[in-house]
Amino acid sequence: MKLIMRTEFDNLRLNDKYAYDTDTNGDKQVVKIYCGEKLIAKKTTVKKSIRYFGIKEYKDYLTSE
Repeated sequence: MKLIMRTEFDNLRLNDKYAYDTDTNGDKQVVKIYCGEKLIAKKTTVKKSIRYFGIKEYKDYLTSE
């Protein structure tokens, strides 16, 4: 996975075609976005650090606005 921009992550998260799941463990939170069974993006939050990751071909899943 590679780093992506927040707007790209939000584009994927707000799309009704994809499901997302949230896991929290102490100070760490992970939000994963799935297309069917395939993981396409994730957001990790550790304390105040937020990182957004996408698979290599994540742009194929973005919607045009």
